[in-house]
Amino acid sequence: MFGFLKKILGTKQDRDLKQYQAMVLEVNRYFEEYQALSNDALRSKTLEFRQRIQEYLSDIDAEISSVNQQAIEAEDFNDKENLFKEVDELRKNRDKALEDVLLSILPEAFAVVKEASRRFSENEILEVTATDHDRNLAAKAGKTHITIEGDKAIWKNRWVAAGGDILWNMVHYDVQLIGGMVLHDGKIAEMTTGEGKTLVATLPAYLNGVAGEGVHMVTVNDYLARRDSEWVGPIYEFLLLTVDCIDKYRPHSQDRIEAYHADITFGTNAEFGFDYLRDNMVTSTDELVQRKHHYAIVDEVDSVLIDDARTPLIISGPVTRGAEDQEYVELNPTVKRLLEEQTKLSAQFLTEAKRLIADGNAKAEEGGGGLALLRAHRALPKSRPLIKFLSEEGMKVLLQKSENVYLQENAKRMPEVDRELLFHIDEKNRSVELSEKGGEKKLASGIIIPETVNKEKLLKGVVIMVGPGRRTDDGKRIPMELRPGEVVY
Repeated sequence: MFGFLKKILGTKQDRDLKQYQAMVLEVNRYFEEYQALSNDALRSKTLEFRQRIQEYLSDIDAEISSVNQQAIEAEDFNDKENLFKEVDELRKNRDKALEDVLLSILPEAFAVVKEASRRFSENEILEVTATDHDRNLAAKAGKTHITIEGDKAIWKNRWVAAGGDILWNMVHYDVQLIGGMVLHDGKIAEMTTGEGKTLVATLPAYLNGVAGEGVHMVTVNDYLARRDSEWVGPIYEFLLLTVDCIDKYRPHSQDRIEAYHADITFGTNAEFGFDYLRDNMVTSTDELVQRKHHYAIVDEVDSVLIDDARTPLIISGPVTRGAEDQEYVELNPTVKRLLEEQTKLSAQFLTEAKRLIADGNAKAEEGGGGLALLRAHRALPKSRPLIKFLSEEGMKVLLQKSENVYLQENAKRMPEVDRELLFHIDEKNRSVELSEKGGEKKLASGIIIPETVNKEKLLKGVVIMVGPGRRTDDGKRIPMELRPGEVVY
Protein backbone atom coordinates (compact mmCIF):
# COMPACT_ATOMS: atom_id res chain seq x y z
CA MET A 1 0.00 0.00 0.00
CA PHE A 2 2.83 2.38 0.90
CA GLY A 3 4.50 1.59 -2.41
CA PHE A 4 1.27 2.45 -4.23
CA LEU A 5 0.94 5.79 -2.38
CA LYS A 6 4.60 6.52 -3.10
CA LYS A 7 3.99 6.07 -6.81
CA ILE A 8 0.95 8.35 -6.69
CA LEU A 9 2.26 11.09 -4.39
CA GLY A 10 6.01 10.71 -4.89
CA THR A 11 8.70 10.98 -2.22
CA LYS A 12 9.47 14.12 -0.22
CA GLN A 13 12.62 14.53 -2.32
CA ASP A 14 10.63 14.26 -5.55
CA ARG A 15 8.16 16.91 -4.40
CA ASP A 16 10.95 19.27 -3.31
CA LEU A 17 12.82 18.83 -6.59
CA LYS A 18 9.65 19.47 -8.56
CA GLN A 19 9.17 22.75 -6.70
CA TYR A 20 12.80 23.78 -7.19
CA GLN A 21 12.82 22.80 -10.87
CA ALA A 22 9.86 25.09 -11.49
CA MET A 23 11.85 27.95 -9.96
CA VAL A 24 14.91 27.00 -12.05
CA LEU A 25 12.84 27.50 -15.20
CA GLU A 26 11.86 30.94 -13.93
CA VAL A 27 15.49 31.82 -13.12
CA ASN A 28 16.62 30.82 -16.60
CA ARG A 29 13.81 32.84 -18.17
CA TYR A 30 15.05 35.97 -16.39
CA PHE A 31 18.63 34.98 -17.23
CA GLU A 32 17.87 35.06 -20.96
CA GLU A 33 16.03 38.36 -20.55
CA TYR A 34 18.90 40.00 -18.65
CA GLN A 35 21.42 39.18 -21.37
CA ALA A 36 20.01 42.12 -23.31
CA LEU A 37 20.74 44.55 -20.46
CA SER A 38 23.74 46.85 -20.42
CA ASN A 39 26.32 46.39 -17.68
CA ASP A 40 24.98 49.46 -15.87
CA ALA A 41 21.40 48.21 -16.13
CA LEU A 42 22.39 44.80 -14.79
CA ARG A 43 24.12 46.36 -11.79
CA SER A 44 21.17 48.66 -11.13
CA LYS A 45 19.03 45.57 -10.49
CA THR A 46 20.60 45.48 -7.02
CA LEU A 47 19.28 48.99 -6.30
CA GLU A 48 15.88 47.98 -7.70
CA PHE A 49 15.71 44.94 -5.41
CA ARG A 50 16.62 47.06 -2.39
CA GLN A 51 13.92 49.57 -3.26
CA ARG A 52 11.31 46.81 -3.55
CA ILE A 53 12.36 45.35 -0.19
CA GLN A 54 12.22 48.76 1.46
CA GLU A 55 8.74 49.48 0.07
CA TYR A 56 7.46 46.06 1.13
CA LEU A 57 8.66 46.58 4.71
CA SER A 58 7.83 50.28 4.99
CA ASP A 59 4.54 49.84 6.89
CA ILE A 60 5.87 47.45 9.50
CA ASP A 61 9.09 49.48 9.87
CA ALA A 62 6.99 52.58 10.57
CA GLU A 63 4.93 50.67 13.12
CA ILE A 64 8.05 49.36 14.87
CA SER A 65 9.50 52.86 15.03
CA SER A 66 6.27 54.28 16.45
CA VAL A 67 5.78 51.63 19.14
CA ASN A 68 9.46 51.75 20.09
CA GLN A 69 9.24 55.52 20.58
CA GLN A 70 6.13 55.06 22.74
CA ALA A 71 8.03 52.54 24.86
CA ILE A 72 10.91 54.95 25.35
CA GLU A 73 8.57 57.77 26.39
CA ALA A 74 6.31 55.66 28.63
CA GLU A 75 6.65 56.52 32.32
CA ASP A 76 4.88 53.51 33.78
CA PHE A 77 7.20 50.50 34.03
CA ASN A 78 4.52 47.94 33.11
CA ASP A 79 3.44 49.98 30.08
CA LYS A 80 7.06 50.29 28.99
CA GLU A 81 7.65 46.53 29.33
CA ASN A 82 4.49 45.65 27.40
CA LEU A 83 5.38 48.05 24.60
CA PHE A 84 8.88 46.61 24.26
CA LYS A 85 7.36 43.11 24.09
CA GLU A 86 5.15 44.38 21.29
CA VAL A 87 8.24 45.71 19.51
CA ASP A 88 9.87 42.27 19.79
CA GLU A 89 6.80 40.63 18.23
CA LEU A 90 6.72 43.21 15.46
CA ARG A 91 10.38 42.54 14.67
CA LYS A 92 9.63 38.82 14.40
CA ASN A 93 6.82 39.63 12.00
CA ARG A 94 9.22 41.86 10.07
CA ASP A 95 11.65 38.95 9.69
CA LYS A 96 8.84 36.83 8.25
CA ALA A 97 7.85 39.63 5.88
CA LEU A 98 11.49 39.98 4.79
CA GLU A 99 11.59 36.26 3.99
CA ASP A 100 8.45 36.64 1.89
CA VAL A 101 9.82 39.50 -0.19
CA LEU A 102 13.20 37.80 -0.64
CA LEU A 103 11.44 34.68 -1.90
CA SER A 104 9.49 36.78 -4.38
CA ILE A 105 12.66 38.27 -5.90
CA LEU A 106 14.71 35.04 -5.71
CA PRO A 107 14.39 34.09 -9.41
CA GLU A 108 15.43 37.57 -10.53
CA ALA A 109 18.30 37.82 -8.02
CA PHE A 110 19.68 34.40 -8.96
CA ALA A 111 19.45 35.36 -12.64
CA VAL A 112 21.42 38.56 -11.98
CA VAL A 113 24.26 36.61 -10.34
CA LYS A 114 24.27 34.02 -13.12
CA GLU A 115 24.36 36.73 -15.80
CA ALA A 116 27.17 38.60 -14.03
CA SER A 117 29.14 35.34 -13.83
CA ARG A 118 28.55 34.71 -17.54
CA ARG A 119 29.78 38.18 -18.50
CA PHE A 120 32.96 37.82 -16.46
CA SER A 121 33.62 34.37 -17.94
CA GLU A 122 33.15 35.53 -21.55
CA ASN A 123 34.78 38.98 -21.40
CA GLU A 124 38.24 40.05 -20.32
CA ILE A 125 36.92 43.46 -19.24
CA LEU A 126 33.53 44.92 -18.32
CA GLU A 127 33.03 48.67 -18.62
CA VAL A 128 30.53 50.49 -16.42
CA THR A 129 29.79 54.05 -15.37
CA ALA A 130 32.04 54.74 -12.40
CA THR A 131 30.25 55.22 -9.08
CA ASP A 132 31.62 56.13 -5.65
CA HIS A 133 31.48 52.40 -4.93
CA ASP A 134 33.83 51.70 -7.86
CA ARG A 135 36.19 54.54 -6.98
CA ASN A 136 36.48 53.44 -3.35
CA LEU A 137 37.28 49.88 -4.41
CA ALA A 138 39.83 50.97 -7.01
CA ALA A 139 41.64 53.02 -4.35
CA LYS A 140 42.12 50.00 -2.07
CA ALA A 141 45.36 48.03 -2.08
CA GLY A 142 45.14 44.75 -3.96
CA LYS A 143 42.15 45.76 -6.12
CA THR A 144 44.22 45.85 -9.31
CA HIS A 145 41.36 44.36 -11.34
CA ILE A 146 39.45 47.66 -11.09
CA THR A 147 40.68 50.82 -12.81
CA ILE A 148 39.03 54.20 -13.24
CA GLU A 149 39.30 55.91 -16.63
CA GLY A 150 37.47 59.23 -16.58
CA ASP A 151 33.82 58.54 -15.81
CA LYS A 152 34.20 54.82 -16.53
CA ALA A 153 35.20 51.92 -14.32
CA ILE A 154 36.98 49.00 -15.98
CA TRP A 155 36.52 45.59 -14.32
CA LYS A 156 38.87 42.79 -15.40
CA ASN A 157 38.00 39.12 -15.16
CA ARG A 158 41.38 38.33 -13.57
CA TRP A 159 42.21 39.07 -9.95
CA VAL A 160 44.31 37.80 -7.06
CA ALA A 161 42.94 35.49 -4.35
CA ALA A 162 45.11 34.10 -1.55
CA GLY A 163 48.22 35.07 -3.47
CA GLY A 164 47.23 33.27 -6.67
CA ASP A 165 45.86 34.59 -9.97
CA ILE A 166 42.19 33.88 -10.59
CA LEU A 167 40.60 33.82 -14.04
CA TRP A 168 36.84 33.79 -13.63
CA ASN A 169 35.42 31.06 -15.87
CA MET A 170 32.39 29.75 -13.99
CA VAL A 171 28.67 29.97 -14.77
CA HIS A 172 25.95 28.32 -12.69
CA TYR A 173 24.41 25.05 -13.88
CA ASP A 174 20.78 24.24 -13.10
CA VAL A 175 21.75 21.84 -10.31
CA GLN A 176 23.77 24.65 -8.71
CA LEU A 177 20.73 26.91 -8.89
CA ILE A 178 18.85 24.25 -6.95
CA GLY A 179 21.69 24.11 -4.44
CA GLY A 180 21.38 27.86 -3.92
CA MET A 181 17.64 27.54 -3.32
CA VAL A 182 18.22 24.78 -0.77
CA LEU A 183 20.70 26.99 1.11
CA HIS A 184 18.30 29.93 1.06
CA ASP A 185 15.66 27.69 2.62
CA GLY A 186 18.01 27.07 5.55
CA LYS A 187 18.67 23.45 4.65
CA ILE A 188 21.89 21.46 4.27
CA ALA A 189 23.17 20.90 0.73
CA GLU A 190 25.65 18.03 0.45
CA MET A 191 28.21 18.59 -2.29
CA THR A 192 31.51 16.86 -2.96
CA THR A 193 34.77 18.55 -3.90
CA GLY A 194 34.61 19.95 -7.43
CA GLU A 195 30.84 20.36 -7.58
CA GLY A 196 31.07 24.11 -7.06
CA LYS A 197 30.19 24.82 -3.43
CA THR A 198 31.80 28.25 -3.60
CA LEU A 199 29.88 29.11 -6.76
CA VAL A 200 26.58 27.84 -5.33
CA ALA A 201 26.98 30.04 -2.26
CA THR A 202 27.11 33.20 -4.40
CA LEU A 203 23.39 32.87 -5.15
CA PRO A 204 21.80 32.94 -1.66
CA ALA A 205 24.58 35.20 -0.38
CA TYR A 206 23.73 37.84 -2.99
CA LEU A 207 19.98 37.46 -2.44
CA ASN A 208 20.26 37.95 1.32
CA GLY A 209 23.03 40.53 0.97
CA VAL A 210 20.67 42.72 -1.05
CA ALA A 211 18.55 43.09 2.09
CA GLY A 212 21.46 45.01 3.64
CA GLU A 213 21.16 43.23 6.99
CA GLY A 214 24.36 41.21 6.81
CA VAL A 215 25.34 37.76 5.54
CA HIS A 216 27.91 35.67 7.40
CA MET A 217 29.96 33.23 5.29
CA VAL A 218 31.38 30.83 7.88
CA THR A 219 34.46 28.76 6.99
CA VAL A 220 36.63 26.29 8.92
CA ASN A 221 39.93 28.19 8.76
CA ASP A 222 41.26 31.68 8.10
CA TYR A 223 42.89 30.67 4.79
CA LEU A 224 39.52 29.68 3.30
CA ALA A 225 37.86 32.78 4.75
CA ARG A 226 40.41 35.08 3.12
CA ARG A 227 40.59 33.09 -0.12
CA ASP A 228 36.84 32.90 -0.67
CA SER A 229 36.32 36.57 0.15
CA GLU A 230 38.92 37.47 -2.49
CA TRP A 231 37.84 34.78 -4.97
CA VAL A 232 34.11 35.52 -5.29
CA GLY A 233 34.19 39.00 -3.74
CA PRO A 234 34.57 40.79 -7.12
CA ILE A 235 31.29 39.27 -8.34
CA TYR A 236 29.41 40.70 -5.36
CA GLU A 237 31.27 44.01 -5.60
CA PHE A 238 30.51 44.35 -9.30
CA LEU A 239 26.84 44.03 -8.32
CA LEU A 240 27.25 46.93 -5.85
CA LEU A 241 27.47 44.88 -2.65
CA THR A 242 30.23 45.32 -0.06
CA VAL A 243 32.42 42.40 1.04
CA ASP A 244 34.91 41.98 3.89
CA CYS A 245 36.64 39.35 6.01
CA ILE A 246 36.86 39.65 9.82
CA ASP A 247 39.97 37.46 10.02
CA LYS A 248 42.01 40.27 8.50
CA TYR A 249 41.50 42.49 11.55
CA ARG A 250 42.11 42.47 15.29
CA PRO A 251 39.18 41.63 17.60
CA HIS A 252 37.12 44.66 18.64
CA SER A 253 39.01 46.94 16.25
CA GLN A 254 37.18 49.55 14.20
CA ASP A 255 38.14 47.67 11.03
CA ARG A 256 36.43 44.53 12.32
CA ILE A 257 33.31 46.48 13.25
CA GLU A 258 33.21 47.87 9.71
CA ALA A 259 33.72 44.35 8.32
CA TYR A 260 30.56 43.25 10.15
CA HIS A 261 28.66 46.10 8.52
CA ALA A 262 29.53 44.88 5.03
CA ASP A 263 26.72 43.27 3.05
CA ILE A 264 28.63 39.96 3.03
CA THR A 265 31.14 39.11 5.75
CA PHE A 266 33.54 36.16 5.57
CA GLY A 267 35.22 34.63 8.62
CA THR A 268 36.01 31.49 10.58
CA ASN A 269 33.54 29.84 12.92
CA ALA A 270 35.89 30.51 15.85
CA GLU A 271 36.17 34.25 15.17
CA PHE A 272 32.42 34.64 14.70
CA GLY A 273 31.92 32.69 17.92
CA PHE A 274 34.44 34.65 19.98
CA ASP A 275 33.06 37.98 18.74
CA TYR A 276 29.62 36.83 19.85
CA LEU A 277 30.96 35.91 23.30
CA ARG A 278 32.80 39.21 23.63
CA ASP A 279 29.64 41.10 22.64
CA ASN A 280 27.85 39.40 25.54
CA MET A 281 30.42 40.84 27.94
CA VAL A 282 30.13 44.52 26.98
CA THR A 283 28.38 47.06 29.19
CA SER A 284 27.07 49.30 26.41
CA THR A 285 25.46 48.69 23.01
CA ASP A 286 28.01 51.12 21.57
CA GLU A 287 30.70 48.52 22.28
CA LEU A 288 29.02 45.78 20.24
CA VAL A 289 30.94 44.46 17.24
CA GLN A 290 28.30 42.30 15.58
CA ARG A 291 24.90 43.52 14.47
CA LYS A 292 21.61 41.62 14.49
CA HIS A 293 22.06 38.16 12.97
CA HIS A 294 20.22 37.78 9.68
CA TYR A 295 21.57 34.97 7.48
CA ALA A 296 24.60 32.68 7.48
CA ILE A 297 26.05 29.99 5.24
CA VAL A 298 28.28 27.45 7.00
CA ASP A 299 30.90 25.69 4.89
CA GLU A 300 31.86 22.15 5.99
CA VAL A 301 28.83 22.23 8.28
CA ASP A 302 29.44 18.71 9.62
CA SER A 303 32.93 19.71 10.74
CA VAL A 304 31.89 23.06 12.23
CA LEU A 305 28.71 22.00 14.02
CA ILE A 306 29.69 18.44 14.98
CA ASP A 307 33.45 17.77 14.99
CA ASP A 308 34.62 21.20 16.18
CA ALA A 309 31.68 21.52 18.55
CA ARG A 310 33.47 19.24 21.04
CA THR A 311 35.96 22.05 21.67
CA PRO A 312 34.17 24.87 23.52
CA LEU A 313 34.95 28.52 22.91
CA ILE A 314 36.04 29.95 26.25
CA ILE A 315 37.12 33.49 27.04
CA SER A 316 39.12 33.65 30.25
CA GLY A 317 39.73 36.77 32.27
CA PRO A 318 43.14 38.07 33.39
CA VAL A 319 44.81 35.92 36.04
CA THR A 320 47.74 36.45 38.33
CA ARG A 321 50.89 34.80 37.03
CA GLY A 322 51.94 31.99 39.35
CA ALA A 323 55.29 30.35 40.00
CA GLU A 324 54.74 27.71 37.30
CA ASP A 325 53.95 30.36 34.71
CA GLN A 326 57.07 32.28 35.68
CA GLU A 327 59.21 29.17 35.24
CA TYR A 328 57.59 28.56 31.87
CA VAL A 329 58.45 32.11 30.77
CA GLU A 330 62.07 31.62 31.84
CA LEU A 331 62.51 28.21 30.21
CA ASN A 332 60.51 28.75 27.03
CA PRO A 333 63.17 30.72 25.03
CA THR A 334 65.79 28.07 25.78
CA VAL A 335 63.50 25.22 24.73
CA LYS A 336 62.64 27.11 21.55
CA ARG A 337 66.32 27.31 20.65
CA LEU A 338 66.57 23.58 21.29
CA LEU A 339 63.66 23.01 18.93
CA GLU A 340 65.27 25.17 16.23
CA GLU A 341 68.43 23.06 16.37
CA GLN A 342 66.37 19.86 16.24
CA THR A 343 64.48 21.17 13.20
CA LYS A 344 67.77 21.63 11.38
CA LEU A 345 68.85 18.11 12.33
CA SER A 346 65.56 16.65 11.11
CA ALA A 347 65.96 18.38 7.75
CA GLN A 348 69.54 17.10 7.44
CA PHE A 349 68.52 13.51 8.19
CA LEU A 350 65.61 13.70 5.74
CA THR A 351 67.88 15.06 2.98
CA GLU A 352 70.39 12.30 3.72
CA ALA A 353 67.63 9.66 3.66
CA LYS A 354 66.35 10.85 0.28
CA ARG A 355 69.85 10.75 -1.21
CA LEU A 356 70.73 7.30 0.16
CA ILE A 357 67.40 5.74 -0.78
CA ALA A 358 67.67 7.17 -4.30
CA ASP A 359 71.11 5.54 -4.54
CA GLY A 360 69.60 2.19 -3.55
CA ASN A 361 70.91 2.17 0.03
CA ALA A 362 67.86 1.77 2.28
CA LYS A 363 69.60 -0.15 5.08
CA ALA A 364 68.60 0.44 8.68
CA GLU A 365 72.24 0.77 9.75
CA GLU A 366 74.74 3.62 10.02
CA GLY A 367 75.19 5.10 6.57
CA GLY A 368 71.86 3.69 5.40
CA GLY A 369 68.77 5.54 4.24
CA GLY A 370 66.47 3.56 6.53
CA LEU A 371 68.24 4.75 9.68
CA ALA A 372 68.39 8.36 8.44
CA LEU A 373 64.65 8.26 7.74
CA LEU A 374 63.95 6.84 11.20
CA ARG A 375 66.02 9.58 12.84
CA ALA A 376 64.16 12.26 10.88
CA HIS A 377 60.90 10.74 12.12
CA ARG A 378 62.04 10.45 15.74
CA ALA A 379 63.21 14.06 15.60
CA LEU A 380 60.04 15.69 14.25
CA PRO A 381 57.33 13.18 13.25
CA LYS A 382 54.91 15.92 12.18
CA SER A 383 57.37 17.76 9.95
CA ARG A 384 55.58 18.63 6.70
CA PRO A 385 58.49 17.71 4.41
CA LEU A 386 58.73 14.35 6.20
CA ILE A 387 55.00 13.69 5.93
CA LYS A 388 55.12 14.51 2.23
CA PHE A 389 58.05 12.13 1.69
CA LEU A 390 56.32 9.36 3.65
CA SER A 391 53.31 9.66 1.35
CA GLU A 392 55.47 8.34 -1.50
CA GLU A 393 55.10 4.67 -2.34
CA GLY A 394 57.01 2.33 -0.02
CA MET A 395 58.37 4.98 2.35
CA LYS A 396 56.03 4.22 5.27
CA VAL A 397 56.85 0.53 4.96
CA LEU A 398 60.58 1.30 4.96
CA LEU A 399 60.17 3.47 8.07
CA GLN A 400 58.27 0.71 9.87
CA LYS A 401 60.85 -1.93 8.95
CA SER A 402 63.71 0.29 10.10
CA GLU A 403 61.96 1.00 13.39
CA ASN A 404 61.30 -2.70 13.99
CA VAL A 405 65.04 -3.40 13.77
CA TYR A 406 65.71 -1.11 16.73
CA LEU A 407 62.61 -2.09 18.71
CA GLN A 408 63.78 -5.69 19.11
CA GLU A 409 64.64 -6.91 22.61
CA ASN A 410 62.66 -4.14 24.34
CA ALA A 411 64.12 -1.39 22.15
CA LYS A 412 67.64 -2.27 23.27
CA ARG A 413 69.21 -0.61 20.21
CA MET A 414 66.97 2.48 20.11
CA PRO A 415 69.61 4.65 21.87
CA GLU A 416 71.75 4.16 18.73
CA VAL A 417 69.05 6.02 16.81
CA ASP A 418 68.47 8.76 19.37
CA ARG A 419 72.09 9.57 20.20
CA GLU A 420 72.32 11.93 17.21
CA LEU A 421 69.18 13.81 18.28
CA LEU A 422 68.72 16.53 20.89
CA PHE A 423 65.45 14.95 21.99
CA HIS A 424 63.16 12.31 20.57
CA ILE A 425 59.39 12.17 20.26
CA ASP A 426 57.64 8.87 20.85
CA GLU A 427 54.21 9.19 19.24
CA LYS A 428 53.01 5.78 20.43
CA ASN A 429 53.71 6.55 24.09
CA ARG A 430 52.95 10.24 23.57
CA SER A 431 56.13 11.45 25.23
CA VAL A 432 59.12 13.73 24.61
CA GLU A 433 62.50 12.79 26.09
CA LEU A 434 65.69 14.82 26.12
CA SER A 435 68.72 12.92 24.81
CA GLU A 436 72.26 12.96 26.14
CA LYS A 437 73.33 15.08 23.19
CA GLY A 438 70.53 17.52 23.95
CA GLY A 439 71.74 17.84 27.50
CA GLU A 440 75.25 18.61 26.31
CA LYS A 441 74.20 21.08 23.63
CA LYS A 442 75.27 24.56 24.73
CA LEU A 443 72.99 27.04 23.04
CA ALA A 444 73.12 29.69 25.72
CA SER A 445 73.36 28.97 29.42
CA GLY A 446 72.47 25.72 31.11
CA ILE A 447 69.14 25.57 32.92
CA ILE A 448 68.13 22.76 35.26
CA ILE A 449 64.54 21.62 34.85
CA PRO A 450 63.39 21.30 38.47
CA GLU A 451 61.02 18.63 39.79
CA THR A 452 58.22 21.18 40.23
CA VAL A 453 58.06 22.44 36.65
CA ASN A 454 54.99 21.40 34.70
CA LYS A 455 56.66 19.79 31.68
CA GLU A 456 53.50 19.99 29.61
CA LYS A 457 53.48 23.78 30.11
CA LEU A 458 57.18 23.99 29.37
CA LEU A 459 56.81 22.59 25.86
CA LYS A 460 53.32 23.86 25.17
CA GLY A 461 53.43 26.04 22.09
CA VAL A 462 56.97 24.88 21.32
CA VAL A 463 56.88 21.17 20.49
CA ILE A 464 53.49 21.58 18.90
CA MET A 465 53.82 18.56 16.65
CA VAL A 466 52.52 16.24 19.38
CA GLY A 467 49.40 18.33 19.84
CA PRO A 468 49.60 20.07 23.23
CA GLY A 469 46.24 20.41 24.89
CA ARG A 470 44.51 18.40 22.18
CA ARG A 471 42.91 14.98 22.43
CA THR A 472 43.56 11.72 20.67
CA ASP A 473 40.85 9.80 18.85
CA ASP A 474 40.08 7.87 22.03
CA GLY A 475 39.47 11.13 23.89
CA LYS A 476 42.61 11.07 26.04
CA ARG A 477 44.55 14.27 26.61
CA ILE A 478 48.06 14.14 25.15
CA PRO A 479 50.74 14.52 27.85
CA MET A 480 54.33 15.70 27.41
CA GLU A 481 57.19 14.38 29.47
CA LEU A 482 60.74 15.42 30.30
CA ARG A 483 62.82 13.78 32.97
CA PRO A 484 63.04 15.86 36.17
CA GLY A 485 66.52 17.09 36.92
CA GLU A 486 67.69 16.98 33.31
CA VAL A 487 69.71 19.86 31.96
CA VAL A 488 68.34 21.94 29.08
CA TYR A 489 70.68 24.35 27.31
